[in-house]
Amino acid sequence: MKRTLTILLTLTVLVLVNFSIWSYINNPLQLRSWTKTTMGVTFDPRRKEYTQKNGQFPTEAEIDADLTVLENKVHAVRTYSVLKGLHKVPELAAKHGLNTTIGAWIDGDLEKNRQEIETLLQVSNQNNNKIVRVMVGNEVLFRNDIPVQQLIDYIREVKKRTWRPVSTSETFDIWLKHPELVAEVDFIGAHILPYWNGIAVEDAVDFVFEKYEELKKAYPDKPIVITEVGWPSDGQPSRHATASRTNQAFFLREFLNRAAEQKIPYYIVEAFDQPWKMEIEGSAGAYWGIFNADRQPKYPMDGAVLALPSWRDWATGAAAASAVLMGLFLFTRRTMALPGIVFFGVITNLAASFIFWTVSIGAQQYQTELTIVFWVLLIVMQLLALTILLIETMEIVEVVWHRRTTRTFQPLAPSPDFRYPKVSIHLPIHNEPPMMVRKTLEALAKLDYPHYEVMVMDNNTKDPAVWEPVRDDCERLGEKFRFFHLENWPGFKAGAINHALEQTAPDAEIIAVIDSDYILSPDWLKRMVPYFDNENIGFVQSPQDYRDGHVNLFKRFCYWEYAGFFNIGMVQRNEYNAIIQHGTMTMIRKSALFEVGKWSEWCICEDSELGLRLYEAGYDSVYVKDSFGRGLMPDTMSGYMTQRFRWVYGAMQIIKAHWKSFKPTKKSPLTSAQRYYFVAGWLPWFSDALALVFTVASLVLTGVIFLDPIHTELPVNAFLLPTIGLFTFKILRSLWLYQAKVPCRLWESVGASLSGLALTHTVARGVWQGLFVPGKPFMRTPKYEKQGPLFAGLMVIRQELFLLILLMAGVFGVNSLEHFDNLSGKLWMGVLSVQAVPYLATTITLLMSILPYYRKGSALTIDEIDDEIVASSGKSE
Repeated sequence: MKRTLTILLTLTVLVLVNFSIWSYINNPLQLRSWTKTTMGVTFDPRRKEYTQKNGQFPTEAEIDADLTVLENKVHAVRTYSVLKGLHKVPELAAKHGLNTTIGAWIDGDLEKNRQEIETLLQVSNQNNNKIVRVMVGNEVLFRNDIPVQQLIDYIREVKKRTWRPVSTSETFDIWLKHPELVAEVDFIGAHILPYWNGIAVEDAVDFVFEKYEELKKAYPDKPIVITEVGWPSDGQPSRHATASRTNQAFFLREFLNRAAEQKIPYYIVEAFDQPWKMEIEGSAGAYWGIFNADRQPKYPMDGAVLALPSWRDWATGAAAASAVLMGLFLFTRRTMALPGIVFFGVITNLAASFIFWTVSIGAQQYQTELTIVFWVLLIVMQLLALTILLIETMEIVEVVWHRRTTRTFQPLAPSPDFRYPKVSIHLPIHNEPPMMVRKTLEALAKLDYPHYEVMVMDNNTKDPAVWEPVRDDCERLGEKFRFFHLENWPGFKAGAINHALEQTAPDAEIIAVIDSDYILSPDWLKRMVPYFDNENIGFVQSPQDYRDGHVNLFKRFCYWEYAGFFNIGMVQRNEYNAIIQHGTMTMIRKSALFEVGKWSEWCICEDSELGLRLYEAGYDSVYVKDSFGRGLMPDTMSGYMTQRFRWVYGAMQIIKAHWKSFKPTKKSPLTSAQRYYFVAGWLPWFSDALALVFTVASLVLTGVIFLDPIHTELPVNAFLLPTIGLFTFKILRSLWLYQAKVPCRLWESVGASLSGLALTHTVARGVWQGLFVPGKPFMRTPKYEKQGPLFAGLMVIRQELFLLILLMAGVFGVNSLEHFDNLSGKLWMGVLSVQAVPYLATTITLLMSILPYYRKGSALTIDEIDDEIVASSGKSE
């Protein structure tokens, strides 16, 4: 009861703190108020349903409704065209007391230009004293649609046929470049949009008036009207200009007040958001309106402004989600200390808030069917990233702040009256160096155990010079050793040891399996077999260990990378009877092995699959982390990668075959803890697979950026958690847990992290191929493998090198784009850089593996390698 109250109190405090953070971030922004009537706005009555393909122009009633919204809020409206019903705007505006500046849209379509000109003149010459100006074209020269002389000809024609003031509208720099155009107009219609010039919002209003004064100085005798000025409330950044609701409010209020003080004529762009403009201006093009596309004001023009008006709803959702997640995890962990509860709660709250913040961004934006699919996929991937993050956080909490252990097993000392059951030791080999196997056999011969046999199963070795010396060694070592040479034998390793089961002595009660490179401690059987006195024990496991970790730096880092699993993961899983069985240093009750159906020849990780079946049958396991045997690690990067690929691919085979056992139902043959730890153990591999998806997506988006930087928006927010967030957490978690549980120095734990990162792409390939490509054959990890030269090594990691080059090119490319000289661009370069780190780690690890080759001048011989292993092992001891 006391623990429950502690957890509830902790959860409550964390949720309140999280809610306070939301409140602080969304603190109302106090801005200069605007309480007067706005002089003018640009007016386009198209609704958010409109697209350039469907051409759904508004009806007269809809135009009138929009003008009703603007009545008493603005003095005038400016239109860009007089076709498709827009010729009615001046008449309708006059009913609401609004002045109108009417415009003809001019582009490269000369026939349509003629229609625009004739209709413009027809409307202009109506008896409507609310029409105050006439505009011939909008940014025609900026778009380079027609030559300047042709535009001048249009202006001259309109001036001859109407008595109203006539001009065109261009950006301020176009006017400065074309004094001949200034000479033809009655006034200068200038667009001054600091956002598109990449000006920070703090300097934007000053920029507008600087450019206005620059035009006045250049053309002192010509009236100037700012025909477009404004700021978007959302969309991609433009250099130092950030589009946001608060920035738009800040800019407009400051500009409106200064323009009123200086009596400058202007038109704010625009009255209503126009989502269709995203197709031509990028995402920011949709958000220039004072009102949104539903004709609702985005914020008041008087008083405080909120960046996210509905933040309380999102914060409440995040709080509820985090409370549920914390409850699901924490109330099932009765042995967790208070600091662990707090740490897990903090991470959960932050992660849930990040997800809800991301969703809130998409919810505020205008979406198309395509962008909805995009956002759904991103949110799903973020939820997967959140799941991985929480499970890895729980691992930290359980390892660091676990208050007590209930299943810590130590090597046993048999009692004087202990009955020693017979053990059949199975040693599968394939094309192994005879000298290496001889050492394994000689160590087996020295086992301090009265009743055992050794079955050596040579599986499909073609060269008699390789397998016959092993046969001879077995004959030399005596009747306990039996040798079988299997020709054209199916089933790979599993097929060989299944054959060994058929040849096993009838009175053997325990099957032990070791790899061909392992040198055992004499007391292995004596200290571990007594655990089988408990009839419910199905298998007993000791850790894989290695004797060549001191040969070179590559192997040293690999050694500690392996050690993390056996000192952290296996120890924690053992607490919940959920260890992974691995095919060396393992013992299985023979009756249980036959009960569940022997070794599975369809799975290339037959050892892990058997362990799972034993759990499904209701058997328990024992894991003793003391080392009783040491083997050899892969000698090359190729071997290291092949071994890990096999483990991952095999795990995916197991998932597909046993997925029903992992369903959270009462019918599952596994306990809830076993289901959790098997899934949790595989999730980091799925994290690497997910990282590959994000990397490919990042590269595709970066390519799109280069093709069209103006119209491309960087989805930085959606990529932060799955890339930078997960990567940072993964590294910190690794270093933290290593320092807590693995007996290595800090630099060795850093090396272990480097080695693990080097396998990221290999793991990702293993996941995707394991899920979707059936029938991969068993991949043996070669021993005493000769390392090739640099080029051969680079070919092994060619995929990683290719992705590394693309990612670094992306970083330098984005850095060279002036449009992305902003926080968004820097964050995107950060995303690409983080995604490049695993591939860089692969390259560095490969170079470390090749270094011994160049130190010796050529590949080491088998004898030299073995001598170096022995010498190094002696020094380390």
